[in-house]
Amino acid sequence: MPQKAAPAKRPSAPAAPKRPSRPSEVRIIGGEWKRTRLAVADKPGLRPTPDRVRETLFNWLASLAGAGGGELPGWQCVDAFAGTGALGFEAASRGAANVLLCEQDAALAAQLQATKTKLAAEAVRIERGNGVTALERVAAGSLDAVFLDPPFDSTALYEPALRAAARSLRAGGSVYLEAPRRWSDEELAAFGLVGFRYLKAGAVHAHLLQRAADRTA
Repeated sequence: MPQKAAPAKRPSAPAAPKRPSRPSEVRIIGGEWKRTRLAVADKPGLRPTPDRVRETLFNWLASLAGAGGGELPGWQCVDAFAGTGALGFEAASRGAANVLLCEQDAALAAQLQATKTKLAAEAVRIERGNGVTALERVAAGSLDAVFLDPPFDSTALYEPALRAAARSLRAGGSVYLEAPRRWSDEELAAFGLVGFRYLKAGAVHAHLLQRAADRTA
């Protein structure tokens, strides 16, 4: 007798895409609060700057400050898309005199406030709201450092944030830009900025930018 054909196998359902893993906490690398742990909430788009990148960034900034010991004494800073607050609290830990952390998400802003209270971080101010708007309110030429680390899928934020950051820098000041791609010199020139340092770590493109006028002076 002819054998019956085996029933066709149903195609297996495609595996659900894996979410990129994120650390449950990050640590402040240097300064007064060295090794302090900061919780990383499970929020879409929240992507804390990797430890290695932050360590390199603050080495760059400390070199510009010229104070030794990794310090940023007296610096005026804005962390425009604060998230975990790792960049802003790191700056304050290293002696920055005034650090504004901006965050739109209510739960993240509350977490930042709790960290500020825990650390008794008098130099830190938390503001719930739009980071670009906060930068636009800052007096022109008043900041030593601006940290721009928006969600990678919020591409519309990059240009207005860079424009507002460039306006806010004092002579010798720096913008840290974290993005999913490298920004070219031609793109940065539109904001009066120029690349000073750069590194790539995984999906992160880390840029340290300065005013073009400062680099050509």
